[in-house]
Amino acid sequence: MSAVSTAPDAVESAPRPAREVLPALSGLLLGMFVSMLASTVVSTSLPVIIHDLEGNQTAFTWVVTSTLLTTAISTPVWGKLADLFNRKVLIQLAIAIFVLATAAAGFSQSPEMLIAFRAVQGIGAGGLAALSQVIMADIISPRERGRYMGLFGAVMAVATIGGPLLGGVITDSLGWRWNFFVALPFAVLALIILQRTLHLPARAKQKVRIDYLGIVLLSVGVSLLLIWVTLAGDSFDWWSTETVLMVGGAILATALFILVELRSKEPLIPLSMFRNRTFTLSVIASIATGIAMFGASVFLSQYMQLARGATPTEAGVMTIPMIAGLLISSIGVGALITRFGQWKPYLIVGSVFLIAGSYLLSTIHYDTNFALVSLYMFLLGAGVGMTMQNLVLVVQNTSKPTEIGVASSGVTFFRSLGGTIGVSVMGAALAASVTDLVAGAKDDLTAAIMSLGAKGAEVAQQLQSGTLPQVSTMPEPVRIIFEDIYAQGISHSFLIAVPFAVISLIAILFLPNKPLTRMTTSERIQASEADFATVSVAEGMDALTATGDAPADRDSARTTATDAAAEAPTHR
Repeated sequence: MSAVSTAPDAVESAPRPAREVLPALSGLLLGMFVSMLASTVVSTSLPVIIHDLEGNQTAFTWVVTSTLLTTAISTPVWGKLADLFNRKVLIQLAIAIFVLATAAAGFSQSPEMLIAFRAVQGIGAGGLAALSQVIMADIISPRERGRYMGLFGAVMAVATIGGPLLGGVITDSLGWRWNFFVALPFAVLALIILQRTLHLPARAKQKVRIDYLGIVLLSVGVSLLLIWVTLAGDSFDWWSTETVLMVGGAILATALFILVELRSKEPLIPLSMFRNRTFTLSVIASIATGIAMFGASVFLSQYMQLARGATPTEAGVMTIPMIAGLLISSIGVGALITRFGQWKPYLIVGSVFLIAGSYLLSTIHYDTNFALVSLYMFLLGAGVGMTMQNLVLVVQNTSKPTEIGVASSGVTFFRSLGGTIGVSVMGAALAASVTDLVAGAKDDLTAAIMSLGAKGAEVAQQLQSGTLPQVSTMPEPVRIIFEDIYAQGISHSFLIAVPFAVISLIAILFLPNKPLTRMTTSERIQASEADFATVSVAEGMDALTATGDAPADRDSARTTATDAAAEAPTHR
């Protein structure tokens, strides 16, 4: 009966010492830093880049959504590969793809070329997003992960605050192309450190099957939907033959994808996971988080430059309140979750902050007091920080250890998909709104241009070209009009995020409040082999068959198991 008395230890493992975890995390942290820096360093310079490449608002939106689209599509692919192949090699490959594509984007000569390289960049970003979560689960248990959130928070802070600032300085001094080269030395260092420090448990060899048809159908369905959202109302009417073909094609591709996944032996996204209530509700909640996170990062930078006349460097400084909210909330909540084991109250508060931040940002104008704008950004950032990683955490806590890869990437996929669709819809709404507002302000613009004399012809020619304007360089009479137009258009776009944030709150309220395990994925796999991973101690004792007549021993063992179960925290 000695095996019985040690059952609680098999179910609840002791936390790993920091000296074992930190070396393994170092390369992972640097890899995340590389991906975030390469993304954030160009955020404040995108209006300048699109202006120099003679692109319009649609091109601006697609430069962002092309990356988000391929990130969303590739994330579940990487997650599935993580369950089949060496995860260390995969994350090194993802870093290499991401950074090489980023560097190539620096040589772009047109918006189309930039969009293409950004799409390849998204493939690497999907790998980093999926694999970082999977590898974390390999080396840190859900309950203990909060204590290390400070490190991830520091990386996020340096990349998200330093990136836009660095990008603004580089753009204003050396030129925007250098933004795409800055991550290269960090990428090389990340690959070296990962090779030396990341040591993952050996995985059993198995026959590999990749769902290629599922990948194609998913790509077609999502791409058609996004292209339709971007072009409808501009290149063709909302109710038109093109709409029927694109929307119908997206629906057909989605239906075929579901059929393929149901029949596939190794599905890209196992639909059986949706039987897990935690996974399904987390997916719904993640969509709103993605819209808030990606929409804010894209359009707040545009607001600062086009509605408040800021330079790229100034725009980077002005978005710090949102990053501060994200940083403080993610670090603070992570520490609280580790200390007390409670996670649901923080998710509820975070979703409320998402609603408040999205709604309040929909009320801003070009002359709104910046202290209020900062407060609104802080609330939105805090909401993202409290919900984004913790939704992945609760899914990993309840998923089968053999499906951690697809479960983690599944939530990340829908977050990216939500962000992609959100940015596309917000960008389309902004483009349509700006067009209508410019038409409505035609008389005021004409008067402002006429007042400029000979210089007015040059300004009029620039406006008629359709190129995204560089508002900060415009003459004051015209600049004020365009600042008001873009402020109204961008603020109306934020209103789109509000109903999704409300749905996120509802989904989180219904999440089962299950306690977090202290076991890593590797330990759960080992425990499952002994039939201890899926049952509680008391249930396991009841299921065991007694071997021999020893009533006293059986009663003692049952008492031990019952006491252990009684001491465990209960969550209702």
